[in-house]
Amino acid sequence: MARKAAYRKRRQNRFGMFLAYIVVIMLLIVVAFDSIELKAKKASYQQREAALLEQIAAEEQRALEIEEFEKYTHTKKYVEEVARDKLGLVYEGEILFKDDNQ
Repeated sequence: MARKAAYRKRRQNRFGMFLAYIVVIMLLIVVAFDSIELKAKKASYQQREAALLEQIAAEEQRALEIEEFEKYTHTKKYVEEVARDKLGLVYEGEILFKDDNQ
């Protein structure tokens, strides 16, 4: 009778250890899949960050160009250019030649 009880206990211990191994293996598999998913997300976020940094640099360059244009619009040369192109004004004594095609 003691042998049967010891055998049963050993068998239950083996089954319990087997279940514990299965649980540990399942946890490792879940962690591995989550790790792969997180690495993929990290790569996509890095690509997006690089694209946004490029966009920021382009917008900063555009802001500089706008500032330069603003400075240019306050010059006498710009005023003369606009007067000639939009209003058709010329200096006194200046002769203006026009194309027939226009």
